[in-house]
Amino acid sequence: MTDSPLPSLIKPKHNHWLILIAAFKLAQALLFAAFGVGALRLLHKDVADVLTRFAEHMRFNPESRFVNFLLDRASLITDQQLWRIGAVVFIYAGLDMIEGIGLYLEQTWAEYLTLVITASFLPLEVFEVYRRITIIRVSLLVVNALVFLYLLNLVAERQGGKKESLPTEEN
Repeated sequence: MTDSPLPSLIKPKHNHWLILIAAFKLAQALLFAAFGVGALRLLHKDVADVLTRFAEHMRFNPESRFVNFLLDRASLITDQQLWRIGAVVFIYAGLDMIEGIGLYLEQTWAEYLTLVITASFLPLEVFEVYRRITIIRVSLLVVNALVFLYLLNLVAERQGGKKESLPTEEN
């Protein structure tokens, strides 16, 4: 008797890189959801006043050009713009959540979805790094490029495996 009940109890091995990418996507979804909540909490408030109180609380220099620039721009934000910002950020959070859950479950469609979405943002990220190099921009570009290359390789390997396993017709 070579069949043993033990192999059925052993859990299949998960792809650790997909789990890591899924965790990154889920954390990103939470971050964007928090931004969306923040945008909606600013509805019907004077955004410049809220930012002024925040700057004072954080003890930012009130004479700073950057602080003054932000306060000037914040005074132009309308409730309609806050609704749009909130909606876009929540939609993106939802996409990240779908990607993260799908990747955690190792679904092929999630790999393709993540591949397409990540690829669509890479040119913008390259442009932003080119425009102004910061450690955050470079880090995000590197992480997203690595995710893209890994998923591209994973999908290509899977496609190569399918082609090899197809029966061939001999004449």
